[in-house]
Amino acid sequence: MNRTDRLYALVEELRAIAPRCRSARELAERFEVSVRTIERDITALQESGVPIYAEPGRKGGYAIDRKVSLPPLNFTPAEAVAIAVALSRAGDQPFGRQARSALRKVVAAMPGPEGELARELARRVLLARPRSEPGEEIRPLGGEGISRAIEEALLRRRVLRLDYADAKGALTTRDVEPGVFLGGRGGFWYLVGWCRLRDDVRVFRLDRIASATVTAERCPDRPLEGFATDVPEMVVHGTVLD
Repeated sequence: MNRTDRLYALVEELRAIAPRCRSARELAERFEVSVRTIERDITALQESGVPIYAEPGRKGGYAIDRKVSLPPLNFTPAEAVAIAVALSRAGDQPFGRQARSALRKVVAAMPGPEGELARELARRVLLARPRSEPGEEIRPLGGEGISRAIEEALLRRRVLRLDYADAKGALTTRDVEPGVFLGGRGGFWYLVGWCRLRDDVRVFRLDRIASATVTAERCPDRPLEGFATDVPEMVVHGTVLD
């Protein structure tokens, strides 16, 4: 890390913990430099107008004025997973490593229960590795509100009531326990869930779902692996938050 990057990172490190402080020794270990280097960097930042001050005492150190610290970003679990899905679909891209690092920071800043809920939701969003050429057309998610209903059902672990048309256009109404949201080959998205009409796991293509309603019934616990392995001829990978 060059000095310019380290100065910026120092400010961000102190901003993240404001109004608490970090000792010069802790900062030196964090950035793998000497205590003397940290002291020189802090002095340079203070001279440039950054409001860093020293807290005296055995547990003292350097702190930044909390007035310049940013408020916490209140990302919802669904928003965090949406970012992860976008990164997963993009594949290798400029600044991809930095984007994934930013996502890890978003999740780390979420309150404990929210972060765990985001991780659980992420486990239920799978992507198939495409065989087709890059730039393959992404198909519509289905009728208005379909994907939103599935997202809500996955997040709240609720049973869905679907009106679903098969390949021949025959329409049936089914109660489905949602398992995973799957991005598949050909640009289509699928819901993999336990179909109570068929008493088995089934794969539903979103553009064939005529309507989707979230019921008040909570889904029973079923092993996630049972949904993921039922997808035929697809090599899937999970949506990664960490």
